[in-house]
Amino acid sequence: MYFQVLGQMKKHLGQLDKWFDATVTFAEGKSIDPNVFLGFRLAPDQFPFSRQVQLTCDTAKLATSRLTGKDAPVYPDTEASIEDLRARVRSIIAFLDTLTEADFEGAATRTVSHPRWGAKTLAGSDYFLEHAMPNFFFHLSHVYAILRHNGVSVGKHDYLGALSFRGE
Repeated sequence: MYFQVLGQMKKHLGQLDKWFDATVTFAEGKSIDPNVFLGFRLAPDQFPFSRQVQLTCDTAKLATSRLTGKDAPVYPDTEASIEDLRARVRSIIAFLDTLTEADFEGAATRTVSHPRWGAKTLAGSDYFLEHAMPNFFFHLSHVYAILRHNGVSVGKHDYLGALSFRGE
């Protein structure tokens, strides 16, 4: 299950990469710098666009690391442009591409800790279902919502991406 769901996360990161194209196209059409989007947020107490992208990426890579025991890439969170964010997303996709289903053997029973949890831990299965998946889609949805709120033409199909239809 973990490998398949992380495959879905990888797919959504690919969709996010496409949203950058829509953002640049929109900004150029309005004669504005596309990098202004980096500071946009939905509400004053929420993270800006750039941080939402970073956290989407971090959730995918850290979930993988915590469930497999493999080291995740480290980034200083200094992206200052759409292209910097695009590079981060693509590097996370490349990292996820290195994983195999066998890497997730024992993931369900692995003990997962988090710096914010203090001495508390979760079983890998609970961590993945209760923390990693919801956080990934929370931050991804915020990226999408910030773009939509500011006029970028992305729709539900852009969010979902290609589906695995069968038959005709």
